[in-house]
Amino acid sequence: MFSKAFKIATLQGFDIRIDPSWGLIAALITWSLSTQFFPAVYPGASASVYFLLALLAMLGFFTSLILHEMSHSVVARRFGVEIKGITLFIFGGVAELGSEPKTAVSEFWIAIAGPLMSFALAIAFWLLARTGGLLAPGMALNHVLEYLALINMVLAVFNLLPAFPLDGGRIFRAYLWSRSRDLLQATAFATQVSSWFAYALIIFGVIGMFSGNPVASLWQVLIGIFVLAAAKGTYSRQLQEAAFKDKTVALLMTCDPVSVLPEVSLQHLADQVMLSGRKSFVPVVLGDVLLGYADTGLLAQTPRENWSATHVGDVYVPADASNTVSPEMPAAELMARVSSTGRRKFLVAEGRQLLGVVTLSDLMGYLAVLQEIQMPAGKTE
Repeated sequence: MFSKAFKIATLQGFDIRIDPSWGLIAALITWSLSTQFFPAVYPGASASVYFLLALLAMLGFFTSLILHEMSHSVVARRFGVEIKGITLFIFGGVAELGSEPKTAVSEFWIAIAGPLMSFALAIAFWLLARTGGLLAPGMALNHVLEYLALINMVLAVFNLLPAFPLDGGRIFRAYLWSRSRDLLQATAFATQVSSWFAYALIIFGVIGMFSGNPVASLWQVLIGIFVLAAAKGTYSRQLQEAAFKDKTVALLMTCDPVSVLPEVSLQHLADQVMLSGRKSFVPVVLGDVLLGYADTGLLAQTPRENWSATHVGDVYVPADASNTVSPEMPAAELMARVSSTGRRKFLVAEGRQLLGVVTLSDLMGYLAVLQEIQMPAGKTE
């Protein structure tokens, strides 16, 4: 999800990463605080003082975000849910779950941990600000503490809204899941509510753009789009998990695929196999032995005038662990490999014997048909 994020620290065994998009929101927050918020609450100071206060407040805010996500991660680990890491990005922070919670109870506690931490931080910063106000009434740092108390309270309340990927959306799904005992059904309804919320944000944001507040309204539209995409992505992942549960590659693969011998020319491969059979991925075999595959990428790498004189055996990609899977591989594991590697087509073999090919199109086609026939959702305790 965050391919360009870079690691800055490791806390409690969790990698903390920053996505480049974080720089934009950090700069915007610093600029806004230094030019608007702090001049209003602490008048008469120099621009350098306002910038320093804004920088401290921005760093305090993102430290609060890390603590918010750390609370999710610590509780998730206690429930046996893998956490890939914590990443700061343009919309805040996210604890990247390596797997979904197994029960509604674990979903609830993992989700509620973040808002509880933000509420605790809001109270702590408020107490520090009040203490500072009593001991040093004119101290500029008091205003930073007041801002951090306010922003943590806003973060806690906003995250409790019932929309994915907000914590409130997961809490809402946990409630539905506990009532129906059906995770997919709970996800579908929670996603629908999230979509309504996202569309409302987008609509009001568009209206606001023509009402004299374009910057805040544009931000509202972007958050709405993000929530909408996240909600649909959550349902899609849950649907895939339910659809591919207990399924193996053997069920989804194309059996007895068209193959070619290594001695045929690339011209024959292109004209008589790929074009006539509308195949872009063709296994290469010799007798009963799987050698590898040829695809349209190999043709593109070879000058067309050399196709007649070039044999498939001269250019094919050998079969290896990166492009070959077992028929017993779980379909969900194959889908994860597609996502992590970007490879869309695989040979299916036992030893050196070709059994079939399986592609992303096979996986998506199975999923589409299953949806059309209204796949019954499996109940999960």
